[in-house]
This record gives sequence, structure tokens and C-alpha cells, in this order.
Amino acid sequence: MPAKGNVRRIGVLTGGGDCPGLNAVIRGVTKPAEDYGMTVYGILDGFEGLVEGRAKELHNADVSGILSQGGTILGSSNKGDPFHWPVENNGKVEIEDRSADVVKNYNAWNLDALIAIGGDGTMHICNKLCGLGLNIIGVPKTIDNDLEATDVTFGHDSAVYVVTEALDRLHTTASSHHRVIVVEVMGRYAGWIALHGGLAGGADIILIPEIPFSWESVFKKIHERELMGKRFSLVCVAEGARPEGGDIVITEKDKKRTDPIRLGGIGKVVADKIEEGTGRETRVTVLGHLQRGGSPTPFDRILSTKFGAFAIELAAEKKFCRMVALKGNEIKNVKIEDAIARQKLVRQDNQALIAARRVGISFGD
Repeated sequence: MPAKGNVRRIGVLTGGGDCPGLNAVIRGVTKPAEDYGMTVYGILDGFEGLVEGRAKELHNADVSGILSQGGTILGSSNKGDPFHWPVENNGKVEIEDRSADVVKNYNAWNLDALIAIGGDGTMHICNKLCGLGLNIIGVPKTIDNDLEATDVTFGHDSAVYVVTEALDRLHTTASSHHRVIVVEVMGRYAGWIALHGGLAGGADIILIPEIPFSWESVFKKIHERELMGKRFSLVCVAEGARPEGGDIVITEKDKKRTDPIRLGGIGKVVADKIEEGTGRETRVTVLGHLQRGGSPTPFDRILSTKFGAFAIELAAEKKFCRMVALKGNEIKNVKIEDAIARQKLVRQDNQALIAARRVGISFGD
């Protein structure tokens, strides 16, 4: 639905899981909008609000002071895919297509464009909405950092900071008690959090989804450290990591989600196997949603603000069905369909991975 004349009414929503930096983007969108003569409507609870018709007008005062706040003032949801909408009938969950309600509410609010802040799932929904004729601008958010079209997504740096601090703290207690401590971090299909957090936090072993690991290699690394007089080890494992010939560990399946698989538990599996295979006392810490909470790092605050302000610029220029992206030190824009063409995974030639191997970190392969 091409905007006629100047773009005047903008919707903004935060889809998928929350993370630090969302509020900074909302602020980065809302404040410059006034200079363009635009009105901003904050859509509540992600795509759920877009389907159900829940939104509120945002003013400068509404976003004042939220730069440092984690989470999102608009609310979010990872179960609100309008093309995969769960409805309970007689105790059974059925899936419906509610995209027509999205178009209806978009038109009812007289929106000229919608800025959707989210990760891979959100961008796939955005691409489908573009196909329905809506004017969409995407802003890449995901702690997993798995969107290929941007050098980094906001939220990732903040998550890595949490992992790094946790490993720093666990290092002293592992050393004091001569234990192996396993830290389970997020990372369903991409191991960026485990790689960067483990590298920054001095992990001895990093296990990621892209590199199936051998139990014997893990045991060998721990024994090698002991021969060097190091009577403790830190293992950083992504939730999607799996042993060679094995499967990922699934906590549950939720039909209401577009991706129904919920991961979790690999940390305990690894800890139990290490204790059994080496005889060393082993403990496990699952960071879970700690990685999503709290204030954004300075890097994420700056990146989020740049992303938000650039999204408004794209809207004013009527460059729709585009996603903002960090390329080097500059903010660019790419087609949403290109942004989701493939997932950004850790490759063997990644410089961080190569550096980790050179300083003696094992990946269990």
C-alpha cells in the first residue's frame, strides 16, 4: 500500500523475545519523528497488538528516560505470528491465519508505514506482510546475532556481557573448589553468544551448535589442564549444542509458537557426562533469561539509537520493505527478503573462533 504524499503516521512494534536496547530503538524512532511531522503509534505486545487492534500514541515525553531501560515499554510476544495464530477450541490448539486482521487494523489506524523491531522470526513475518502490500521497515534485534545481513544485531553485546560477567564470577569459585563448572547459555542454532561470551570470559571449552562435539575430546581437554596443574575448568555450552551423532536437548514443544521447539538442558547433560567420564566434581549454571534482562551496554544503546533514527529516515524517504543494518561503521539498508535469505552461523574461518583455538580453547572436535 504505497504511501501517498508525505508519510505522517508510523506504527512501531517489538516482536519476539525481549532484550536490552528495544526501548532505545523506540526512543530513536519517536524523538526524530516529530521533526518529520510524523505521529508514532506504539503497537502493544508485538504482532498480537497488530492482530487484536491494541496501540497507543507515543510522544516525546513517553520515551524520555527509557534509553537505559531493558525490556520494552510496548510489551512483546513470541507467540503472536499473524500467519500462525493459535486458537484453543475444546481443549485443542488450532492454527489460524489472522493476517487479514493485520491489514484491517493497519488501515483503520491510517498508518503510512510500520517499523517492526525483531529477529529472524519477526523479519520473516515482515516479508510476508510486504507481500500483502504493507509498508514495512525492519530493525534487527536478536541476542543470537544470527541475521546475515547485518554485521551485528543489537542485544547481542548486552547478552555477551552477562555471559562474560558470569564466567568471571564462576572462575573464582571453580578455582577455589577445584571443580568443573558448566555454563549453559542461549543459542538455538547459532553459537555466537557462547563463542563471544566464552572467549571474553576465559572459558576452557566452548560447545556450539555449528560444531558437534566428541565427549572424549571434552574429557581430554580437562585432563590436559590437570596435567598442567590447573585443577578446574570452565565449559560454556550453547543450548543448541549437541554431541556427534546425538540430538539437541528439547525441554518441551509448544504448538502455539511458529517454532514449537523449546531447548534447554544440555548443560546438565554435559555436566553429568563430564563427572562420569573424568571423575571430577562438576556443577552447572543455566543463565537463561538473565541474558535478556537488564540495561543495554553502551554499544547497544548507541547502535539501537542509530537503528531507530535511520528507520525513521527510511520511512520519510518511502524506502519500504527494507531492514536497517550495520555494515562496518555505517548504518545501511537491505531488502528484508535478502536479510532472511540465510541464517548467520559460526563458520570455521571466523576470526573469533580461530583466535579461541590459538589460545587453547577447545570446541570438543
